[in-house]
Amino acid sequence: MDWDNARIFLAISRAGTLRGAAATLQLDQATVGRRLATMEASLGARLFLRTPSGYVATPAGELAATAAEQMERAADRLQREMQGIDNRLSGTVRVATSDTMAMHFVVAAMQRLHTRHPDIRIVLSASTQLSSLTRRETDIAVRLVRPTDPELITRLLTKRDMGLFAAKSYLAERGAPRPGTAMAGHDLVVYQWAVTARHGEALCGEPIGQARVAMEVNTGLLLIEAAASGLGIAELPIHMAESDPRLQRIWPERSESYSVWLVLHSDLARTARVRAAVDAIVESFPAK
Repeated sequence: MDWDNARIFLAISRAGTLRGAAATLQLDQATVGRRLATMEASLGARLFLRTPSGYVATPAGELAATAAEQMERAADRLQREMQGIDNRLSGTVRVATSDTMAMHFVVAAMQRLHTRHPDIRIVLSASTQLSSLTRRETDIAVRLVRPTDPELITRLLTKRDMGLFAAKSYLAERGAPRPGTAMAGHDLVVYQWAVTARHGEALCGEPIGQARVAMEVNTGLLLIEAAASGLGIAELPIHMAESDPRLQRIWPERSESYSVWLVLHSDLARTARVRAAVDAIVESFPAK
């Protein structure tokens, strides 16, 4: 199986469409279709059923996916190992984090990195989805979740606290909730279940079963903005929310702690440009 065709096959399998695979690989759709046809011809098997909802793997396609994923892991490992002996302070470093971490810490770190090493090109992605370090979707991640993969190196960057906040305008109109009432009579802004399931049960230890969820969001900046706009009460990072003049803290005695982790693959730990980026990030996270 040719690896170049196999990676296109994997992209189709994961995206479910030629268009989606083409966008992922930054190729045109016609090229993706031709490469799939070439692979099917070389294997003498049909790999996908073309359905109205997308491309669905046949039994042969499922077997091919297993083999292609093994090839992908081998190719990724080779590339990481080659990067691991790269002493150049140039080239591309991919960093993944959330939008709030990017705005309050990581962008400043990348500015510091650029000043020191202007030949390093930074690709910064902000998302609540966890990028894969083993598949080289990113080189460094700044996360609120500590991964368990033994091939990944983790470092605790800082610990922070979250508290309950609402817009001053909301509190002037509605008043503050009473502890022990499960937020009865109040509106909330929470994360979508896919981002953090615990927001569906409690905020800062207070059950929310009697409240009305006014909005669900998928990023931290949206959560802060929605609360500051008066949509409802939200659980927010204290160091961020206290600096917003539109917000007021509720129940200052209550808080929830969280940890911020820096994560990178062990194969990249000796790469000069990755180490330089790591150093810049660590400097941007002062200890609590």
